[in-house]
Formats: sequence, structure tokens, C-alpha cells
Amino acid sequence: MIHLPSTLPSGDFDPGSSALLTDLYELTMLQAYYEHGMVETSAFELFFRRPARGARNFLVAAGLEQVLEYLEHLHIRAEELQWLADTGRFSANFIDQLGRLRFTGDVDAMPEGTACFPDEPVIRVVAPLPEAQIVESRLMNLLHFQTLIACKAARAVLQAPGKLLVDFGMRRAHGAEAALHAARASYLAGFSGSSTVLAGQRFGVPVFGTMAHSFVQAHASELQAFERFARSHPHGVTLLIDTYDTEAAARKLAQLGPRLAREGIQIQAVRLDSGDLADHAFKVRAILDDAGLSAVRIFASSGLDEFMLHELLSVRNAPIDGFGIGSAMDTSQDLPSLDCAYKLQEYAGRARRKRSEGKATWPGRKQVWRRHDGDVMIEDILALEGEAVGGEPLLHPVMRQGRRLLGQPTLQQIRDRCSVQLASLPAVLRELAPAAPYPVRVSPGLRALADQVDHDQAGAPP
Repeated sequence: MIHLPSTLPSGDFDPGSSALLTDLYELTMLQAYYEHGMVETSAFELFFRRPARGARNFLVAAGLEQVLEYLEHLHIRAEELQWLADTGRFSANFIDQLGRLRFTGDVDAMPEGTACFPDEPVIRVVAPLPEAQIVESRLMNLLHFQTLIACKAARAVLQAPGKLLVDFGMRRAHGAEAALHAARASYLAGFSGSSTVLAGQRFGVPVFGTMAHSFVQAHASELQAFERFARSHPHGVTLLIDTYDTEAAARKLAQLGPRLAREGIQIQAVRLDSGDLADHAFKVRAILDDAGLSAVRIFASSGLDEFMLHELLSVRNAPIDGFGIGSAMDTSQDLPSLDCAYKLQEYAGRARRKRSEGKATWPGRKQVWRRHDGDVMIEDILALEGEAVGGEPLLHPVMRQGRRLLGQPTLQQIRDRCSVQLASLPAVLRELAPAAPYPVRVSPGLRALADQVDHDQAGAPP
């Protein structure tokens, strides 16, 4: 095993943009590739394996925009090259080659927001072998996380149709980039917005917020806190009412609401953040309705996920209009990772195949075809690129010769696509309970190629 010194390169930059945000073995392989002239065209594909215990009936492809941005700007900075040279682990010639490294390849991918299933390539990278190899770790890092969160968010959307859903998870997300990308992924999956302000500035995600318990506690009285907050933010007032006694606070609002209304200030919503949310919602709804405040909505938070949404809405029919979903979604608490892989499928014009036990891959460049019965998807076919099997092709060109193609979708268009995709899922896949796997059929041409590759490998010289 190779050990590198811990001295960091100087300079203030975003670590997510650095080509050194990778695994060491990517660099050690690259030096060997260059030394032996292995720079011919390769094709890698990234796909997800089946989640354990059937924990997900479908996935939602996400993160492509960040992948393309990373590839388009791929390079190794001068101070990074110097640091690599100082380790003494790499040849001077290799360091010089790294200094000239840019991504010049082609990328085909499923559009973000597409429902996808195990073993289907979400993205294909075709480039000289060193270029396609070095980006492996970061591409997996970006696509895995946003796909993970988009799927978790989509499951919540399916349990709460028509409800206001807001990402509340920034403070417990695993770092700054995770918080920002979780806000983006949840929005494209159908959430209404996020509490993360930077997501609004960076991606145009609608930003929502209320108040904290500390705001109420800092005032001499709960009523004073409510009144001051309402006057400071007269448009879209949402008040947190469970700091002390939830129903007592609702009765205070029953008195305050009409008085503020005479001044043109409308209380838009109240927020519940503790206790039995359904029980409190029924009681608060009755108090507000009796006071003529039927237009005031009820928003709930506190450790929510798609399972709790199902309990609150489908089982208990709680009168809750919106939800803030935080830690459970931004960490995908019930399934914190997916098994994804980025594998070589072709090199120097020859199909390649991994045959490891339990992890065998299908060789060659592939396309995924989707068939529908009316508006409902019924099966996918994994086929060779160029093999006509019928249906809708899911992989599309997004980058050529290292540059993004024009006409890539906006975040709103991605969000619209995801909505259509979720509506097209078979009903059983939309449920939380594990369902029988969605059918993904392997084409005759792909099976024949796999057999040929196996035959050729068996006869290859040692």
C-alpha cells in the first residue's frame, strides 16, 4: 500500500473542483497506463446494483449537471502537481502528463429526473483510458449522493400528493456540499423548496423558513414574539407554536389573528414541531377554525420521513398542509448508501467484462430502452448500443469532445420530467412496501456478446 504525506497544497479553492478529490489508486493506475502506452479509447458505464432487502422499488437519476461541470473544467493545478511531485511516488514524466490532462471525451446519460433500476447504465463515459479512469471516484461521489437523496425525496412526494414539502436537513447533512446538493436533489424530485438559502442563490430553489424556539424564548411572552415577528415579516407569516403549550399558543393566535388582519397582516401558517403531530393538528385546526382562521395552514416538522407521512396522512388523516423534512432525508437515514459501480465495458475496440462472483457486468456500450402500456412503464430492455429493440431510449448525448451540448434542461424542466416519471411508475412501485423487481430484460445481442467475451477470455494466453 502506498502512503502519501499529509501536507496539503496551498491555496483557497473548492475541494469539489479538484482532480485530487479522488482515490489514490486512480493515480497509480494512470502512471502505469501512460508508461505502457495504454491511452486508446475506453468506455465506462456507471450503474446501481439492487438495494439490499428491496429497500427501494425505484431510483431517480440525479447529479448529472454537477458531473458535466466537473468534467468540463477538469485539470490539476500547479500547486497540486508540485505536491504530487514532492511525495516522490510518481515519475517526473507522469507529473508533466498530468499537467496537460483535460477531459476530451463523450458522455451519454439518462436525463436527471428519470426513474431507473438496477444494472441500467445511468451514464456512459467514452474517452482515452486515462481520462475516463481518473474521473471515476468523483463521478460516483456526485451521482450516488444526489440519486440517493432524489429517490428518498420522491418517496415522500408520493406519500404526500399536493402537500407543501420543504427540505429542512442542512444542519445535519454531512457537510456543506451534501447540504447544497440535497436541496437540489429533493427539489428536482418534487419538493416545494428548501430552507437552505444558498440553494436559492445557486440553483434557484425556492427558499422557505419560519422561526426557531429561541426567538420565542428570547421574548417576555409568546404573544409578544408572535406579534413582533408578524410585524417584521407581514407577508407570509408562519409562527412556531409549540415552544410551551401548543393549544394555548393556538388560542393566543385566535385573538391575535383578527387584530393583525385589520392592519393588513395575514397569518399564513402555524408550525408544529413536537409531540403527537396528528393529535395537535386536529386540536389546533379546531381552535383556528372556531376563530374564523380557516385560511391559516398547518405545517409540521420534527423527525419526519416518508413512513411518517404515510402514517399521518393515509392512516390518521391529519389536517396538515405541509411538512419540513430534514435529517431523515438529507442522510437517507433508512438506506444511507446505494451500491453503485463504474466499470470498464470496452477498451481499444474490444468489449470487456468483469466476471467476479456476484458482481459480473454486461460488456460493451449499452442503451436502455423503456416500454410503456399507455402512460405506465412496463419493462426496460438492456441492449447493445445500436441494437434496435423498440421503445424509448433513455441514454442521450450530453457532452461531446469534452464540452457540454447546448439545450440541456433547466432545473424546472428536470423537475417536470421527474413528476411525469413518478406518475408513470406501476402502482405497486409507488408504494413504500418492497415490491417485486421491475422487469429489466437483457437483449439477445447483449447476451451473445457476453458469451463471446467469456469465450475469448477463456482462450486468452495467461
